Amino acid sequence: MRISSRTAVALALAVAAGTTHAQDFSGQTLETVLITAKRDDRVSKGAIGLDLDIADTPQSISVVTSAQMDKFGANNINDALRLATGINVEEWETNRTNYMARGFEIKNTQVDGVGLPNDWGIVTGAMDAFGYEKLEVIRGANGLLTGVGNSSGTINYVRKRPTNVTQGSIEASGGSFDQRRIEADYSTPFTADGKWAGRLVAAAEDRDSYLRDLSNDRTFVYGVIDGQLGDRSTLTLGASYQEANTDGNMWGALVLAYSDGTQAEFGRSASTTLDWTFWDTKYTTAFAEYTFKLSEAWDLKATYNYRKYQDDSKLFFAFSMTGIDRDTGLGLLGYPGNWSSQDEAHLFEASVNGTFELFGREHEAMLGLSYGSSDHLQQQRPADDNDPSWGSLPSFPYPGNAFAEPAWGPVVEYGITNQALTRGFGATRLSVTDKLKAIVGFNYAEYHRDGHQTGERFDQTESEISPYAGFTYQLLEPLMLYASYSDIYQPQDQYDINNRYLPASKGLNYEVGLKAELLDRRVLATVALFKAEQEGLSTYAGMTQDAQYYYEGVDVNSKGVEVEVVGRLGEHVDLVLGYTSLQLEGAQGEDIYEWVPRRTANVVLSARLPNFTALSFGVNGRWQSDIAKVDEYTNVMIRQDSYVTLNAFARWNVTDKLHVRANVRNLTDEKYLTSLYQIGFYAAPRNYEVGVGYKF
Repeated sequence: MRISSRTAVALALAVAAGTTHAQDFSGQTLETVLITAKRDDRVSKGAIGLDLDIADTPQSISVVTSAQMDKFGANNINDALRLATGINVEEWETNRTNYMARGFEIKNTQVDGVGLPNDWGIVTGAMDAFGYEKLEVIRGANGLLTGVGNSSGTINYVRKRPTNVTQGSIEASGGSFDQRRIEADYSTPFTADGKWAGRLVAAAEDRDSYLRDLSNDRTFVYGVIDGQLGDRSTLTLGASYQEANTDGNMWGALVLAYSDGTQAEFGRSASTTLDWTFWDTKYTTAFAEYTFKLSEAWDLKATYNYRKYQDDSKLFFAFSMTGIDRDTGLGLLGYPGNWSSQDEAHLFEASVNGTFELFGREHEAMLGLSYGSSDHLQQQRPADDNDPSWGSLPSFPYPGNAFAEPAWGPVVEYGITNQALTRGFGATRLSVTDKLKAIVGFNYAEYHRDGHQTGERFDQTESEISPYAGFTYQLLEPLMLYASYSDIYQPQDQYDINNRYLPASKGLNYEVGLKAELLDRRVLATVALFKAEQEGLSTYAGMTQDAQYYYEGVDVNSKGVEVEVVGRLGEHVDLVLGYTSLQLEGAQGEDIYEWVPRRTANVVLSARLPNFTALSFGVNGRWQSDIAKVDEYTNVMIRQDSYVTLNAFARWNVTDKLHVRANVRNLTDEKYLTSLYQIGFYAAPRNYEVGVGYKF
């Protein structure tokens, strides 16, 4: 059942209704909170599970705050992560995206520091960002916390939590492509002493597109309560639901090869979709978090996270083995699909962390256990073998009514996958001297997978112990040297030519760098050198005779440098400036994965007028170097030249409560391909959004 925008708007208004106390919290960055008689700010443990500031952590970490997302109108996770240093958002299909860092897919995501690996690293549908206080991007291998991982990184989604005072906000916005959105956020204590509080967040959005016949609507609701059960224990309970519906989506993307061996070029609205296509998704999550103060120095934390994903789709894939004829537009073939899937996951984790004294110094430690399981079911209804949509397509670009919806057969089970991950992990931060801190840790992971796919049964169990080590040394008061080492262990979901899962990829990851806190610690500058050696990494190798993709494990070495400067330059200017340069080489030293940009740069700049601080403005820009990839079907080289994209915002706080916001995306109207990961489509032209918000 679809939730209409009207219903979602009513939900959002209900969130904001009834508030009687107002507080202006613009400009603040709220942190995840832990209740210990009162709600106190705490630093996220997303990097290694210890209470460390980002400046003290021997890894590269970037944070995208809710304030940044709000300023630049980043309403979904894809747009939010485009604000982060070193992240490539590979939107290779209208409904599927991969996130990449340091040349590789990010296959691990967490919420509040816990989570299961994301199968294939693919995110289906646009996930709303309004329920998160911030996104932490931990670049490099993170096996200590996740148990599995490659050298790309980890994304930690930090949920919004209740606040100490009653506060709320509501905003309505609209813009290009008939975009309409409303969002509301309300938090209040339930008791006079503030020990129990709750927060409710809701958002609804629908919009058409610059792409032919594409439209999306999305409804998101999230609620959380927390409080103290006694002097030593706290409890947090929360749940969220998102329903997103897409009509006129592409399965796959454009064929950009002409039959004469040259690269094809089309208008930005070009699409291979047909009128009857859709892809609808539902995400349901719930969590419980219990903490107990064992002593003044030690805490126990137990969490349970539940996640359920469902989708239903009717899709149409257009491809070519020869390329498109430049003169006639012919050469495309069709492939209709009718799919549904369901994935249900449970994750339990318990850990203790605290401080201890040894040799006259105070040290930190954490120790934990976790168990996660997920069950995935995929079904299909094959189209009739004689349906004309299986054959040759009309001249491209063709209209959406080129073929009627096929006659679908009965439901058949395509595959079942059951996964389980059991972990034991620990780490300690030793204060060797006043300036030298050493971090050592371990992770034991046992990974199990069983089920069947396209008739082939599998049953696998493997385990790995991964050590982690790092150190920090305070060279000068504002300057710190750091280094870290981590094993790489990543189970893989791709098949070899015999339709068997590839073995896990393994390897080593190193990083060394400098972190400097400048301008009275308002600015953090990081320079990192990184290197990774990965063995058996899944890489596309071809197609079988029955048109199924197959992969092979290859050895890949990567190295590079990353620079980031983030913070407040002055009273009225905030800056994020990042640059990444990397090399990717195969076993023989050859360039590999040439569709990955070797150099990227990003800037996020926002400022207020000194003499009129109610007016703020800013720009977000991203540059990437040129990329290329050989089309898997036609063997034609497809290229994307280097390009720059710019987004801008302006905001006027009319009063302490009322504000008006304007955004321009793709300010220079740059035409470029969204990705060459699977050969993509053209990005949106210049577009606009205007919003009006009110705080209670």
